[in-house]
Amino acid sequence: MSDAINNKPPMSYWVIAAILLAWNLIGMMFYYMQVTMTPEVMAENFNEAQQAWMINEPIWATAAYGTAVTAGVVAAGLMLMRKALAVTLFIVSFVAVLVQDFNAFILSDWQGVWGNSALYLPTVVIVICVFEIWYTRSAKAKGWLV
Repeated sequence: MSDAINNKPPMSYWVIAAILLAWNLIGMMFYYMQVTMTPEVMAENFNEAQQAWMINEPIWATAAYGTAVTAGVVAAGLMLMRKALAVTLFIVSFVAVLVQDFNAFILSDWQGVWGNSALYLPTVVIVICVFEIWYTRSAKAKGWLV
């Protein structure tokens, strides 16, 4: 009861914040692996169409990916510090995800290159982004974020 009076978040808040930090750090790790991948590694792991798609991805789409994961990591870190700026950065992350997905799904044939199963991860990413925004807005309204 004293937690509610002092606006201290419950244990579930800390668990969710830690999970979101881990999720966003994994995204950052995949981003780093993508932008530092050598042609040899690319040839070993991807078919020709996939390699061509990755090589020809516009720089703005790659930048959107980097922005999405960086904003997500910082936002999750701010959640752990109970800072309201986390809400804004999760929104920035979500917008960057949408920009990246615009390139993948609207401007290029991502599904044709990667297959139908490639829709699962982007869908999960969007759902988690929406959850991050909803949860931090809720936490801010409850006074857990300042």
